[in-house]
Amino acid sequence: MSAAMPAHSRVSVKKSQPLGFGFDPEQTEHCFIVTVPISKAKEAKVLISEYFHWIKPEKGEETSPTFNDVDAQIKAVLNRHTWEQIEEHVKAEFNRCLRNLGVKTGQWLKKGQIPVDRTLGKELTLLAWALEDADPELSVTAVHNWLGLVPEERWWLYTMTNAATGHAVNGRNKGWRKAVRFALTENPVMEGVLRNRRAEFELSLMSSGH
Repeated sequence: MSAAMPAHSRVSVKKSQPLGFGFDPEQTEHCFIVTVPISKAKEAKVLISEYFHWIKPEKGEETSPTFNDVDAQIKAVLNRHTWEQIEEHVKAEFNRCLRNLGVKTGQWLKKGQIPVDRTLGKELTLLAWALEDADPELSVTAVHNWLGLVPEERWWLYTMTNAATGHAVNGRNKGWRKAVRFALTENPVMEGVLRNRRAEFELSLMSSGH
């Protein structure tokens, strides 16, 4: 008679399922949330918000970010028309990344809130900043240029832009936010943009004595 298997080897551990696009609340509370409005109007607002403390909403309810809440802050606002120009392209890029990591892919909702992994959320916010004040007809150009950047470049641009002009309202159309719009809506991506920006950043660090 064979010996009984240890209990721990017989019990299968249920793997947590990520929410939305790669967000696993068992791993981190930090995520981004995209809120798609009920209204189908072209000018209806799609909100992209950053959350540092995830609280699962009750069924049928939504979380309520604001422009100034440090734990649940709106980072970018897009018209629904602009959002619809980019959502499928962004979904394809995010799902490509998730498949490479062996993570379940995601879908946008026609209305409601969709959690997004914090790194993907930074990339999406960068694209939204480029388009918030741009002609919607430039959306495809911006997406193509955004896709031309590797994730590390998107994260770096997000970090720099967020530090200088990251407030959804107060930072709009200023400094880095404005530069990101020009960089991503021009065709093709200007070679050397990232190199020049990094050089400026390094010089600022040296001049500040860090």
